[in-house]
Amino acid sequence: MLFDVASLPAIPYRLRMAFKESPLRALSWEAFRAMDAEAKAPLLNLNGRPYHALIAQQFDRPMLDRIGDLATKMRKIAKTRGGMKFLQDLLSEKRAMLYFAQPSTRTFLSFSAACQILGIQTAEVRDAHTSSEIKGESQEDSVRTFSSYFDMIVMRHPQGGFAERIAWMLSGTDRPVPVINAGSGKDQHPTQALLDIYTLQRSLEKRRGGLEGAKIAFVGDLLRGRTVRSLSLLLRHYAGVKQYFVAPESLQIGADILDKLAASGVEVEVTADFDAVLPEVDALYMTRIQDEWDQAGESRAIDTSRYYLRADHLQVLKPDAIIMHPLPRRHEIAPEVDADPRAKYWRQVRNGMWVRAVLIAMIFDRDREIDRYYEDLMS
Repeated sequence: MLFDVASLPAIPYRLRMAFKESPLRALSWEAFRAMDAEAKAPLLNLNGRPYHALIAQQFDRPMLDRIGDLATKMRKIAKTRGGMKFLQDLLSEKRAMLYFAQPSTRTFLSFSAACQILGIQTAEVRDAHTSSEIKGESQEDSVRTFSSYFDMIVMRHPQGGFAERIAWMLSGTDRPVPVINAGSGKDQHPTQALLDIYTLQRSLEKRRGGLEGAKIAFVGDLLRGRTVRSLSLLLRHYAGVKQYFVAPESLQIGADILDKLAASGVEVEVTADFDAVLPEVDALYMTRIQDEWDQAGESRAIDTSRYYLRADHLQVLKPDAIIMHPLPRRHEIAPEVDADPRAKYWRQVRNGMWVRAVLIAMIFDRDREIDRYYEDLMS
């Protein structure tokens, strides 16, 4: 194979310089924060690709298709020793800070593995008590310090909108670096939504010809589940998708999401009847109770036992349907369901590593190198 990565120009520096002309730099924090997410979206992208990855609304259908295509190519490239060496050289000059101020297993390890695939060196802060924040340093100053050492910040934070604030702050400095939102309060989890879209695309393409026209049910704690909020917005890009929101009234999806779906002409059904919805859907997206957001243990007063997927439910689920869960799970899906070929939640986990690797490659404008290597590999 004649592909030579070293012969290619150092594109990421040019991207950083180009972002210094971004209109985001001219906005005050108050003005940026007050903007609707749809208006923020174009400020977060650069030349048709993400620069910061903060909200689901910044990803349009061409970007979603591009991410899915690249993830599939990357998986095939990585099957060979030479292909893995190519991937590990793509961004070997870069460093990433994984700043997780909220507990995480899958998302943290997924980003860590994605960085390893691309050859990115990482460092981590997973507890603010181990940083200078314990001495009274502001979180903004902590992350500004990280940006002096690293070329990208991947962050999870319990405070909604904090990733947006950090991205805005760093965009106004002499050394802007990309920020990836790995989970922000109760509002957004865009990279989980990207891997969910990829899982839906791949699974439903094989089973029913594609995602368009599918019926997808979200079940569980929909009020506080940021994965559902982000994924439901991305599904607007697929024609004819009907979304079911199945939950007890106190945990039902928020009016803000329903309003956005209505404005986009999405067919929606809001219900508490899990058993009635089960035979209709092509994809079942189960979620856990998000009691970490409780103020006084209020989740204990809610009967959620009707929203668990048991082994006997499999008899009424369509034979070509799929079952998803962002994990971690508690009682939402019986362990006996794991062996059913319709269960895709473990595949979701693995898909997340590839999708996040693709997102990082796109941010640093290295995706065309993946295309070229893949073309050589297949020729």
